Amino acid sequence: MSTTVAEKMRIIHDPKRPTIDDYVNTLLDHFVELHGDRFYADDAAICAGIGTLAGIPVTVIGHRKGKTTEGNLAANFGMPHPEGYRKALRLAHQAEKFGRPVICIVDTPGAFCGIGAEERGQGEAIARSLAEFMNLRTPVISIVTGEGGSGGALALAVADRVLMLENAIYSVISPRGCASILWKDASRELEAAERLRITADDLLEFGVIESIINEGANVASLMRNVKRALLENIQYLQEEPLDVLLQKRYEKFRKVGVFNEI
Repeated sequence: MSTTVAEKMRIIHDPKRPTIDDYVNTLLDHFVELHGDRFYADDAAICAGIGTLAGIPVTVIGHRKGKTTEGNLAANFGMPHPEGYRKALRLAHQAEKFGRPVICIVDTPGAFCGIGAEERGQGEAIARSLAEFMNLRTPVISIVTGEGGSGGALALAVADRVLMLENAIYSVISPRGCASILWKDASRELEAAERLRITADDLLEFGVIESIINEGANVASLMRNVKRALLENIQYLQEEPLDVLLQKRYEKFRKVGVFNEI
């Protein structure tokens, strides 16, 4: 039986759902988190560091959410400031220098839109992330594990392979934001979610993502499936010459949003 959008939204907001801390602690050996953007501050909404996945050195960058109110407050509910995206780029270029694949874990309702974030260049930080990930000379894999909201998610989803967990959602805007703008009524969130076509099945059909990862019956199954998908994709991408990889990455995103007028 297929899961409705409403059920998927309930599942991804379950406090027990794995966060980036669960992924790095379960999948990686010797993970070391690195901090700061070297310009302003460290942003707890972005977790970034290095470790090994089945013996392969990798860089992992992702949105961090908490499982308690205190944890969410500390991580700003997974909504990064510009210094978070600058930290992500710092780690991405470090990975490029040492030839490490980059794994991005995407789970955010969107970038933080507070006054301070805007004053420090939120739009520029996201735009720079899009541009520089497009030309990053190392394999990049992004997995949407929960919410993939707007530019805040896309900043970490310019990748050679974009994967989604089966219950994840990925959208140009959050359903609540869409309902608020379109109908001036946030209570129509679920209706907006249906119309936006934001499920993994929808996005695979549109060609926005490459594959869907089955979550299995429990967290252990989910982790096994994510690890298997990562290893398969890393092996495939590392066999490609870098210039070919970058050209395919460019062409992949140029095709997104193509439509026919009737």
